[in-house]
Amino acid sequence: MQWRQKITETLSAHFGCYVALHHVDPVGGGSINRTYRLSTSHGQFFAKVNSLSAYPDMFQKEARGLNMLLEADAIAVPKPLTIGNAGDQAFLLMPYIESAKQRDDFWPLFGQQLAQLHQHTHLTFGLDHDNFIGSLVQYNTPHERWIDFFIHQRLEPQLKMARDNGKAEASVSQAFSRLFYQLDDFFPPEPPALLHGDLWSGNYLAGQRGEPVVIDPAVYFGHREMDLGITRLFGGFHPEFYHAYDRSYPLEKGWEKRVDICNLYPLMVHVNLFGGGYLSEVKSVLRGF
Repeated sequence: MQWRQKITETLSAHFGCYVALHHVDPVGGGSINRTYRLSTSHGQFFAKVNSLSAYPDMFQKEARGLNMLLEADAIAVPKPLTIGNAGDQAFLLMPYIESAKQRDDFWPLFGQQLAQLHQHTHLTFGLDHDNFIGSLVQYNTPHERWIDFFIHQRLEPQLKMARDNGKAEASVSQAFSRLFYQLDDFFPPEPPALLHGDLWSGNYLAGQRGEPVVIDPAVYFGHREMDLGITRLFGGFHPEFYHAYDRSYPLEKGWEKRVDICNLYPLMVHVNLFGGGYLSEVKSVLRGF
């Protein structure tokens, strides 16, 4: 493949000497990118590959997000090494993380580290650039008030996409409109928190020493309950994770009751990406509220 030769050249330029590519082994788990484990003369690396024409700047945005998390120095993330193009293929190279058994304090450490990440703040909610959640554009135009950002940059764009593509009927739009009128004082006021943005159970692993490592971020500055909400959406997080988080950065009362509203965003993302029964979950949340 053309991109393999380009990766060899890119790694060689990165290290300042020739890097031989010995093996390329596919790694499963992604629905957007093709992923590979690269065995080279300079160690093992992880490559993400996708269509440059379909997603021209996806890896640049992902690398920026990873670097933001690295700079926060709160929780381990893979360091992006380099981005490159080969014909119509784009690739992102990172060190390969050899996953190990979770250390005994994995969950309390994970909760504590996420709490530390969320204490990195900003003047406004949003980001200075749009990025991606899955294969969809994630809009991040800054707002001073969280609820304005949540409605205009999170829920409304997903709702419009679903309506335009015939995945949601007019009654869903009407239900969201009724919800919006009731949200002004729904979330407790908090400073914008640096979020992973897509913290479901498929986006963490145990690193070589059994420590928490997060991958595939969709970062922005938002209300920290958004990250906690996604952790509850598909399960996979131990109760000690939440206990440790709350000890490190106490949550406002009622946060668990606000989870369903937080998760309207990832649920609508799933409606637009996958359809299926996700719209029924959205309707259930809207009826419950």
